[in-house]
Amino acid sequence: MSDQSSTGKKVIPIVTAAPEIAVPVSPTGAMIRTLGLVSAICGLIIVGAYQGTYDAVAANKRIATERAVFKVLPKAKSIEEFVAQAGGGIARVGAGDTAIPPGGVKFFAAYDEAGKLAGIAAEGVGKGYADNVRIMFGYQPDCQCVVGIGVVAMRETPGIGDKIITDKDFLANFTALDVKLKADLSALANEVKAVKHGTKTGAWQIDAIAGATITSRAVGKAINDSAQALLPRLVPKLDTLAKKS
Repeated sequence: MSDQSSTGKKVIPIVTAAPEIAVPVSPTGAMIRTLGLVSAICGLIIVGAYQGTYDAVAANKRIATERAVFKVLPKAKSIEEFVAQAGGGIARVGAGDTAIPPGGVKFFAAYDEAGKLAGIAAEGVGKGYADNVRIMFGYQPDCQCVVGIGVVAMRETPGIGDKIITDKDFLANFTALDVKLKADLSALANEVKAVKHGTKTGAWQIDAIAGATITSRAVGKAINDSAQALLPRLVPKLDTLAKKS
């Protein structure tokens, strides 16, 4: 049946097309600019925070290092920092110097009240159970032995790995740990290493802590590697360090 008006005329319906819906275009350029701005601001904040705390961090690290030196060399009243150079010379580290010459090994000369050499302290690093174990050890030229250790930094398991700073039997290893050099002064006469608890037979061996063997070995490796690098350069030059300058 056709649609008609009241006048009898046929009415033709008018069909209106649906309006097109505009698809929003992603503002790529604006997004990139915004992200770039945010990144730049974050970068400035990070750099500012780093620079603002750098001096404080460096000062705290220096204090911790000095405390470790005095711990391993109790007779010391003052210390001076040096570098054993790859070419065999020894150079003093000036105040504010942070860079070590390529191949150089840093160490500390400790002096007593009379200004006489009380010992040498140096850092060593070994891979522990959780992370690197950084230690400071004291070297006494008279006996050519390690006379004490202190921990600079470590993340070993509490109650197990940290026994290296509390276990009296373990610390007794370092009252006179042999680090003598060969006759030609080219290297240690014997490699310093930790051995299974109760099996120590040589003065250059470290009796490991039962249950913390990995950390004990890290200490042994730290001392051995550092002493192997430092002592062949240091021992021939000890006379130059005998008196505080």
